[in-house]
Amino acid sequence: MSVVTNAAAASGLSGGGRAAPLRASGLGIIPAFDLRVLMHPASPAVQQGRRTRSYLELDDRTRRLADALAARGIVRGDRIAVLAENCLEYIEIQLAAARLGVTVACQNWRLSTTELCHCIGLAAPKLLIVTKRYEQRAPLVAPDVAVLVVGEAYEAWIAAAQPLPGNGLADPEDGIVILYTSGTTGLPKGAVISHRAMVSRCLVNNANGALALDGTQLAWAPLFHMIGTDMVLGTLIGGGKVIVTDGFTAAEVVEIVGRERLGWLNVMPGVVEPIIDEMTRTGIRPVGIRAIGCMADLVPRHQLAEITRLLGAPYANSFGSTETGSPPATRSLIPIGTIPDHLRKEQSRFCDVVLLDEEDRPVAPGQPGAIAVRGPTLFSGYVGDEAATARDFRNGWFHMGDVFVRHADGTLEFVDRRKYLIKSGGENIYPAEIERVLLASDRIVDAAVVRSPHPGWGEVPVVFVVRSDPHLTEADVIALCRAALAGYKTPKAVHFVGTDELPRNATGKIVRHELERRLAAMEVGA
Repeated sequence: MSVVTNAAAASGLSGGGRAAPLRASGLGIIPAFDLRVLMHPASPAVQQGRRTRSYLELDDRTRRLADALAARGIVRGDRIAVLAENCLEYIEIQLAAARLGVTVACQNWRLSTTELCHCIGLAAPKLLIVTKRYEQRAPLVAPDVAVLVVGEAYEAWIAAAQPLPGNGLADPEDGIVILYTSGTTGLPKGAVISHRAMVSRCLVNNANGALALDGTQLAWAPLFHMIGTDMVLGTLIGGGKVIVTDGFTAAEVVEIVGRERLGWLNVMPGVVEPIIDEMTRTGIRPVGIRAIGCMADLVPRHQLAEITRLLGAPYANSFGSTETGSPPATRSLIPIGTIPDHLRKEQSRFCDVVLLDEEDRPVAPGQPGAIAVRGPTLFSGYVGDEAATARDFRNGWFHMGDVFVRHADGTLEFVDRRKYLIKSGGENIYPAEIERVLLASDRIVDAAVVRSPHPGWGEVPVVFVVRSDPHLTEADVIALCRAALAGYKTPKAVHFVGTDELPRNATGKIVRHELERRLAAMEVGA
């Protein structure tokens, strides 16, 4: 497996050769899940529509599936791939593979055939499991891989197998899933998440409080992303119930919110406004929610106030990634009904953070620097991409590529991605600086800033705006920026668009390069 793992693995102490104290100090997903089965066998574990499986039922099916996989020559260290919508079987596959020490490469069904071929090729799986919805894509994206279709064939495998005994074959440093990072600057990279990292993420989430995973969790976010898989597996080893939905619809989410007491509810850019509209239309109010949300920086601040008021729960002022989990900064909460005047974040417990300049030297307090992290929640490297792994894991830290400022009180404030800079006349401009000003206006629903080539300045910022006030003009937008920002940061053009015209990836982030292409086409056609 072409990945770099933690210090123990790098020193050769991995797998069966690990020193006894290191082996004894690790914990995998399966022993933690088995304990919940022992303690709460009849409690509901997973539910989708009218289908509910208790912990004992889920355990039996996953043990049988593990036996069926092993009977077909799939062993510890191998990989399988899954191309499926959210469903109960997806969770069964992850647990069954985890019991064997097999890694599941979770495929993003939104990708093109070319992209999926790339992702599946990186994983080199021995088996591809698909649902009927994607059965026709299987030979196109994995022509040389054996295929199992969820349905009659899948159920036959389980029925013919015996429950695999024991509490799992995996080492804590074995991969449990491969999750693919967004491909906004190229083809996706496959991040290997180990059992150690997944258990640690659950512990950190519970220590942080906002994302504590006991109780009931609603899994509408795709299971091919961290926000889906981390929360599902964390909930199951925490003894809670997972309600699975086939993606997001505001009506379904609001209906569930109105009848189930939830722990943390995933709310992110792109779903906030539909939830607000649906709750306003129906009058449905939640039974109870501990906390909601992620990526507060990308949500208009007046919407933060409205969604917290309607759902009756504070908003997690989070910052994390596929590679890190919820650390490095997901402790603070935005109070109910509050329009925050800043979005400073508290560093997560059980991780270490440093801000660095372009030569990897620590920056002074109050100065922007690229964030680097170390801690037990970190992924194990990019599968098949040793160069990217070596680049991002250097000097004992994982370098995220995001720019922050640490204030005198220790809080961290997001500035922007270092990898997306607008360099105008020798000055660096971070899009989030401009977007933050615009999103604070109740006349604006959303905004995205991109760079545009300029003959004099090299690059200048251009903004796409979704307005709530139809009378908002380009001059109004420019005036908002001029009142709060240096002149060179003021957008040189404003384009008004609809909400659905801002391209986002599956985690809700704006795909800036797609907007750049659109802008270039507009300029050619002008």
